[in-house]
Amino acid sequence: MASVTSLSDTVQQHLASALSATLPEAAGADPLLRRSDRADFQANGILALAKKAKANPRELAAQVVGRVVTGDVIQDVEVSGPGFLNITLADKAITENLAARYADDTGRLGVPTAADPGTTVIDYAQPNVAKEMHVGHLRSAVIGDSVVQLLEFTGENVIRRHHIGDWGTQFGMLIQYLDEHPHELDHKAGQVTGEEAMSNLDRLYKAARKKFDSDEEFKTRARRRVVDLQAGDPHTLAMWQKFVDESKIYFFSVFEKLDMEIRDADIVGESGYNDMLAETCRLLEESGVAVRSEGALCVFFDDIKGPDGKPVPLIVQKSDGGYGYAATDLSAIRDRVFNLKANTLLYVVDARQALHFRMVFETARRAGWLGDDVTASQLAFGTVLGKDGKPFKTREGETVRLVDLLDEAIERASAVVREKAQDLSEEEIAERGAQVGIGAVKYADLSTSANRDYKFDLDQMVSLNGDTSVYLQYAYARIQSILRKAGEIRPAAHPELPLADAERALGLHLDSFAETVREAAAEHAPHKLAAYLYQLASLFTTFYDKCPVLRAETPEQVENRLFLSDLTARTLHQGMTLMGIRTPEKL
Repeated sequence: MASVTSLSDTVQQHLASALSATLPEAAGADPLLRRSDRADFQANGILALAKKAKANPRELAAQVVGRVVTGDVIQDVEVSGPGFLNITLADKAITENLAARYADDTGRLGVPTAADPGTTVIDYAQPNVAKEMHVGHLRSAVIGDSVVQLLEFTGENVIRRHHIGDWGTQFGMLIQYLDEHPHELDHKAGQVTGEEAMSNLDRLYKAARKKFDSDEEFKTRARRRVVDLQAGDPHTLAMWQKFVDESKIYFFSVFEKLDMEIRDADIVGESGYNDMLAETCRLLEESGVAVRSEGALCVFFDDIKGPDGKPVPLIVQKSDGGYGYAATDLSAIRDRVFNLKANTLLYVVDARQALHFRMVFETARRAGWLGDDVTASQLAFGTVLGKDGKPFKTREGETVRLVDLLDEAIERASAVVREKAQDLSEEEIAERGAQVGIGAVKYADLSTSANRDYKFDLDQMVSLNGDTSVYLQYAYARIQSILRKAGEIRPAAHPELPLADAERALGLHLDSFAETVREAAAEHAPHKLAAYLYQLASLFTTFYDKCPVLRAETPEQVENRLFLSDLTARTLHQGMTLMGIRTPEKL
């Protein structure tokens, strides 16, 4: 089915043609249309045009009004203030537009896909091998997953990359210990849970660390192991692979709990670029982008200096010949641009890495790997704080395990569901509890602009009141309950009916879903979608209070209000899906 032109776009076209008919030199000018409290829309663009044409803005506005075609779409347009236009739409136009969205059998609600989509490689959800995932890994995963859904929904070709920490000197110690204690990662049973895999790794890590710190001979053997690993010794690589495989069992269990699809083929860790590192360094050095300084291969920047006023370089290769993160990140850029043919590189990484990425991107530009046709940016996110406004830690001052946090959210949410549940079995309460708990965690994260810190407050997150996913999930479940109660009565649009204020407000907001999705995807800003959905649920609540649905005055009005309700539910469902949040039919 073809996409549906939104009402604001239609009004925009009407105004643009009236403008260019009045003032030919204004062809292509933006009427600056926005939603308004005074009417359905207000256009403010005439002020700037009048200034440019040295005309009186109110007179110019009056001339434009004379040329606006009113009737099917625009019911009324009038001049207000210094030269604004207030525009009111016909009720019929609102209902017909929504009916076209409702009839979209692809389930896309008439939202168009991009005419010329590009390819975006998005780097998110990057846990470390043989290490527990903690609260800091939450944001990258949740924000990245939502941006993936938004981009794919708008038609972009998206390639996911999980740049896991699976390489480095710490593996020398782990591999050497496993070599000397070969059964430490053996599985007693056929199936091993994520929790068991992590406790295996954790136990081994602690034992290896203890031996490394106390036994000089072991330390020497472990350091030799690093050399073997980097040289690609088959036995050492096979041991290393055991750590990666065991860690993946754990990662997949956490992502499953987060209700998030992570595919094995998309996991390309630091090790995935090993074969490119030497060439990356050679290309940088030959082109003069990087220079040797005290034995290390460095890239210098005029505007990046340390507190002592000395330049702070990006170190691509250390003086001992080892490679730093920069060499891996630059090799990944080469792979993503030249092999994967990306136009956009997006990194969902903690804001504290901002300087590193600024230097890496600038280096890649100088080397000619990031041309004018490729944009690279970091979607930097802030820190997760505790209720006290300080970085989130346990009472003992440890970082909080992600699994513990998710389990607690599910437990709290299950209590809320149980309290409200009327006809749910224990099994259903458990299933809904997980959907509400994980939804609450995701929504709290996504409803905050990514670059801001946010407070992790479970009581607030699972609250039925306020800007929470539970509020949205209950709005959705309430509409499903209304549709069930309607029995044989089918929702149907009746464009001939006049609309009450609450119906108009809900209808105009439903129409702007496509615009919101386009903006949230283009700006990689899921919080804009979250704000839209919260407002949608609030407008529905007002509509439900003021406009009886099943007890409306006429059968046509019942059908029309059921249609508005059902379209609201479908929009909530689609919007929540784009944030990775479930919408249970019953709560």
